[in-house]
Amino acid sequence: MAAARKITVEVPADLLEKAQRASGAGITQTIRTGLQLVAASQTYARLRELRGKVRFSHTFRQLKHDR
Repeated sequence: MAAARKITVEVPADLLEKAQRASGAGITQTIRTGLQLVAASQTYARLRELRGKVRFSHTFRQLKHDR
């Protein structure tokens, strides 16, 4: 893992509780997961823009047979 920074963050208690229930993790891991999702959101947006524009050279049957 890269060098970590210790920060102080003020968040609404109900938001933190909802996020922790959803993640099933502690405070630190919940915050890390949230930050990772925010960081990945731009990549997901770019992938959505490519929907239907990428042509594959193999068919689904060829890929399945190649297993």
